[in-house]
Amino acid sequence: MSRTGVSKKPKLTAPVVIIGTLVLLIIAFTASLMLGPVTVPLNELATNPVVTDIRAPRIIIAALVGAALAVSGAIMQTVFHNPLADPGIVGVSSGAAVAAVLAIVTGASFFGQWTVPFAAFVGALVTVAVVYLIASSRAMDGRGADPATLVLVGMAITAFLGAVISSATANAPQDSELRSVTFWLNGDLVSRTWEHVGVAIIPIIVGLILAIGGSRDLNLLLLGDSTAQTSGLNVNRARIILLALAALLTATAVAVSGTITFVGLVVPHLVRIVLGADHRALLPAAAILGATFVIVSDTVARMIFSPIVLQTGVVVAFIGSPIFLYLLLSMRKRRGLGL
Repeated sequence: MSRTGVSKKPKLTAPVVIIGTLVLLIIAFTASLMLGPVTVPLNELATNPVVTDIRAPRIIIAALVGAALAVSGAIMQTVFHNPLADPGIVGVSSGAAVAAVLAIVTGASFFGQWTVPFAAFVGALVTVAVVYLIASSRAMDGRGADPATLVLVGMAITAFLGAVISSATANAPQDSELRSVTFWLNGDLVSRTWEHVGVAIIPIIVGLILAIGGSRDLNLLLLGDSTAQTSGLNVNRARIILLALAALLTATAVAVSGTITFVGLVVPHLVRIVLGADHRALLPAAAILGATFVIVSDTVARMIFSPIVLQTGVVVAFIGSPIFLYLLLSMRKRRGLGL
């Protein structure tokens, strides 16, 4: 049994799972390009302006955000030794969002188009540092903080940061800024453009590559601090680097999509159930499945009540929250049975 509460024994081989998830991603991506108020035939996808100017950048952002949040969640669950760790649940997404909102409201532009992502990264990094310190103080023996404790800490941090966002919203000098703040709170992909793709693609791709490159360190952390140290791993340095990568991925995702929760919680668990806990396969599969999950959710958001468009974050929450409750109840049941 792994530290995240899921058996390490894979049920399917990594190539089969990764190829299968890639096929699902391609199908979801293509279907999302075709579907909408105006259906675009497959042979016109490369030339139709509805696709090239409106749908394509939005769907690419959905894929990048899903991959980033799924991998970030997988990293946090391992570093905290906690199956309920997730950028949204522990407050890291809120930390990124509040910093981005403050940058919008104050009109900060010291890094040009990179100002909001940079502010979001700083907010995510500070929040993840606070959560890490609390988790460390609760678990000096390396077993990780109690899952309920981490959830409560996340709720407290999210409530505090929500108050900051409310204050910033109430004092926004212009209506356009108020609309931008509302975007961060709801997690939406409306009006995503190629400029947003340009902002997000490099940090997320680099973050994903570095995270997958850290798979060995994550596998060692699964075994506990003592075992990891005897294997030659500098545990503290590895944790800091991995959490910084998680903060980078979360911050960039929040910067272009607002706060979308549950992706980092649900997707890694689904992959572990099928594939096992080896991060060399877990992280790539989680990235692909996370991208597919958000693309499908965004397509449902656009189509289910057409012409009324739901926010992507709302659809993700509709799907993710029941799974989250199931995970909580199943953990409680295992503890009651002494498992």
